[in-house]
Amino acid sequence: MQPDTEQVAVDTRTRLAEETCSGHFHFSIMVYLCSAVLTILLAVGLGDVGNFSSCLEFFYHSWPTKGIIGTPICQRYENRFRFATLYSRQRRSPWFSAYVFYTDLKENRRKTPWMYEPQLANGSADGNMIPFPNGTLEQNVVESQAVQQDYKNSGFSRGHLNPSFGHRSYLDSMATFTLTNVVPQWAESNNGPWAIQEGKVLKFLNRSCIGDAYIVTGILPYESDDWWLKQDRVAVPEYLWSAYCCPTYSSKNLTNRLPTFAAIGRNDPNSNDKIVPAARNAGYDVRHMPLVELEMHLKQRFGTE
Repeated sequence: MQPDTEQVAVDTRTRLAEETCSGHFHFSIMVYLCSAVLTILLAVGLGDVGNFSSCLEFFYHSWPTKGIIGTPICQRYENRFRFATLYSRQRRSPWFSAYVFYTDLKENRRKTPWMYEPQLANGSADGNMIPFPNGTLEQNVVESQAVQQDYKNSGFSRGHLNPSFGHRSYLDSMATFTLTNVVPQWAESNNGPWAIQEGKVLKFLNRSCIGDAYIVTGILPYESDDWWLKQDRVAVPEYLWSAYCCPTYSSKNLTNRLPTFAAIGRNDPNSNDKIVPAARNAGYDVRHMPLVELEMHLKQRFGTE
């Protein structure tokens, strides 16, 4: 994995600790999943980019961290923070997005233009995400992040980390259409097994979770980072992963999937079977697992302890 010189360190390393997610049940906690607020070490700058302090509401509890190098983005749309992303400037794609799933609201969708993050290009710019213009885009924007042209005729779809459903308002849903929340994902995964598992999680949390659930969805890079779009413009992940924490849930639905659970999905049909065996879905299978197992795979791939 190539080095990534950015502003803030966030760690896959965790202390296995007995914690409760609403006091019902002890489990091993993992940094930036059902853990926490992500206490940022080395954070620089104010505003929406470079610091998670304005959007801690999207993380459960608090935990000091270090390790994965990335740029925090408090994703702001229409003057309100909608979710949080740890972004890789070098890869021009996110490491993960953290968001709150609102189980008591219906899905709201509207046709939405794709947007970009102006503060990645100019730290003094307005913090609201902006739709891509029809004309020429400023070069500093092109250099700082993925743009529409990167995905055009690339063979990859735009894979949301924070999906466009399960939000408290249509504005929250619209805010997910920023390329800083997107990774190159094969359509067979994006519209197939990964979409199916997202739908299953939606139904399960609606049925079992009382109130809000905290979700983090991210990627595992290739060990050699040898897949890129458009001449090293945007890095393609080998796997996507997701984990949730439901702090309060119905006791009648108490299963091994509460209060936390996780999944990893293949984004390459030619990947080996070590993490997710290829079985029935043409190489884009999704494997569900306990949070502690996801933690193990993240630590191994990122080389942290």
